Amino acid sequence: MKEKNILNDALFEARPYVEYWNRLKELVEKLWEEATDEKNFVELISEEIERADEPFKTDLKIFLQKFRAVSE
Repeated sequence: MKEKNILNDALFEARPYVEYWNRLKELVEKLWEEATDEKNFVELISEEIERADEPFKTDLKIFLQKFRAVSE
């Protein structure tokens, strides 16, 4: 997509708090490439949150919170 620094910053910020780091990193990088813009990326992550089971659902929520914080 575009500015990958935002993605890397959000992943860095989320890392200490997530249980499934490798799974999270792989998924968000895949979604980042598929997304057309940041808004679409957030929508894709939100869709994944709806489908995910705990505790990965919480990992996704943490990532999304960190992503929103660094993209502001």
